[in-house]
Amino acid sequence: MGETITNIRDLRERAERRVPRAFFDYDDRGSYDEITLRDNVQALEAIRLRQRVMIDVDRRSLATSIVGEAAALPLALAPTGLTGLTRGSGEILAARAAAAAGIPFCLSTMSICSIEQVRAAVPTPFWFQIYVMRDRGFTRSLIQRARDAQCSALMLTVDLQIQGQRHREIKNGMTVPPRLRLANLFDILGKPAWIWRVLTAPSRSFGNLDGRVAGADGLSTLAQWIANQFDPTLTWDDIGWIRELWPGKLILKGVLDADDARQAARAGVDAIVVSNHGGRQLDGAIASVTALPRIVDAVGDRLEVLFDGGILSGQSLLKALALGARAGLIGKAFLYGLGADGEAGVAQAIAIIRRELDVSLALTGRTDVRRVDRSILLHADGSPYVPASAPAPLANSDETSPRIAHG
Repeated sequence: MGETITNIRDLRERAERRVPRAFFDYDDRGSYDEITLRDNVQALEAIRLRQRVMIDVDRRSLATSIVGEAAALPLALAPTGLTGLTRGSGEILAARAAAAAGIPFCLSTMSICSIEQVRAAVPTPFWFQIYVMRDRGFTRSLIQRARDAQCSALMLTVDLQIQGQRHREIKNGMTVPPRLRLANLFDILGKPAWIWRVLTAPSRSFGNLDGRVAGADGLSTLAQWIANQFDPTLTWDDIGWIRELWPGKLILKGVLDADDARQAARAGVDAIVVSNHGGRQLDGAIASVTALPRIVDAVGDRLEVLFDGGILSGQSLLKALALGARAGLIGKAFLYGLGADGEAGVAQAIAIIRRELDVSLALTGRTDVRRVDRSILLHADGSPYVPASAPAPLANSDETSPRIAHG
């Protein structure tokens, strides 16, 4: 207590002290050797901002719209699993903080608090993230529940049909709901405030899967359930099926390739999220910010391009906007705030990014986040920023321009 919080990393340090190791690492770490996890942040840090002076920047605007919704700043809280075990009622607390800040919140299918529990506790509509499962009846029921809860957008995640291994989760022996074991006894018992909040929360297991996941009380069981239930046969044809069930805004999350972005545009989605799942899936995939300009150039005039991956400051958010993103999504940044101080911590994380974005916008000589472009970016040597060119197409056109499968 008493330390001054000035940035997201300060919130991370506080969260690390207050959240049991297994759940902090779940929020904080990535898959395999964590190459992509590190690259997400380092690639953003490698881009420099062009400082400008003697420009009137007295009146600035951070307001924008995201998939047709007014937003106080170009930011949304990304869907994150197990949020209610970072802090009891975590999804509700994060949704409230987002609503107060005037930005979207997206609830994960793998949340601890259910769609209905969050809707009952939050006055404004939120987005819902969904996976397509082998049990299409269950997928259909989740979409209907999102409609009943008046969710304002549906986000289909497409990069977790096969789960990448996250070594730290296995080593920590993480279970849902949490279990006391010799290995974690002192860690958990040393955090009585965390225990109390989890015990008094409306849910301690996967609220949206209640009654659907027999025996899903540990990470290995959950991983097996995902392997059995998340449908690896998902194709572009399924977008039409989902469109029949969902009349509202549809966002596709997990796009990292320009050809896939073109397919998404042809499929008629409203927005895509350029994302590598926070470095938690294909380790060795390129950083999200490396993919972003290629995708914007390919489809930015046909749908909204959102960005996810490595945003830990307002400066990094500004870089993503300058590369063509309509808005950025944060996962780790708001989870650090949640673990540190609950709803107030999430609000603080949003406020930190807001202040940093505002200051950085002004110091680059700009006054409106909707009108920033690549001219405010530089390479580390001070030369104008030119994104790495897209790789040359392969000789086989079927590989470079995949067709929507039929039959």
